[in-house]
Amino acid sequence: MRGFRNGLSHIYSTCPYMRDAVQLYGNPRSRKREPGFATLVRIIIDQQVSVQAGAAIWRRLEAAAGIVEPASVNALGEQGLREAGLSGPKARYVLGIAEAVAAGELDLARLGRCREETVFRELTKLKGIGRWTAEIYMMFAMGRPDILPVGDIALQSSAGRLLELSERPGADELEVIGERWRPYRSVAAIMLWHFYKKMPAER
Repeated sequence: MRGFRNGLSHIYSTCPYMRDAVQLYGNPRSRKREPGFATLVRIIIDQQVSVQAGAAIWRRLEAAAGIVEPASVNALGEQGLREAGLSGPKARYVLGIAEAVAAGELDLARLGRCREETVFRELTKLKGIGRWTAEIYMMFAMGRPDILPVGDIALQSSAGRLLELSERPGADELEVIGERWRPYRSVAAIMLWHFYKKMPAER
C-alpha cells in the first residue's frame, strides 16, 4: 500500500485514540496483495467467511486450477469451482468475472491508472462485486491510501470500542468518524482490523 509507513506515522501523531491503541496492541503489518484477477477472486472467496475458511478454499482452488487465471477458472466450470469449496453463487460470480476479463470488458491493469470513482463504478457493474469487495481490492491490490469500508462490521465494532462509544457506530457514523484519519483511511482501517483481533473479547 502506497505510503503505509507514512500513514501509520500520521495517524499515530494526530489521533490520540489510535496512539493509545498502538501502545497497547502494536502496529499492524501492511496487507498489500498483487493486483489482478487472482486477487479479485481471492477477495470474493473471502466474502462472509472466516479467514481460515477463505484460506482453505483458496488452497483448494489453487490445487485444482494451478494458476488462478480466467482460462483455468473457465476450464474448471461451475462444478469444478464448487468442488474446490466455492458456493454456487460465488462460483458463478467468479466465472462471470473471468468471462468479462477474457472478453476485454474488465481491464484490471487499466483500472490501476484510473480514479477511485471509475474503479468503483467498473468493478461494481459485475455481479458479485459490491461496495466492500471493490473497496478491499482498491485498498490491498491497488494500494489506494484513503479507502474506508464503512460497512465492515469488524471496523465498526473496533472503532466503537476504540472511541469508547456506547453503541457500535453504523456505516454513516463511521464515515464521519473516519474523516479524522484522512488522507490515510486505508491505513486506519488496517489498524482497526488489527485492534479488533487483539482487543479482549467483546464481540
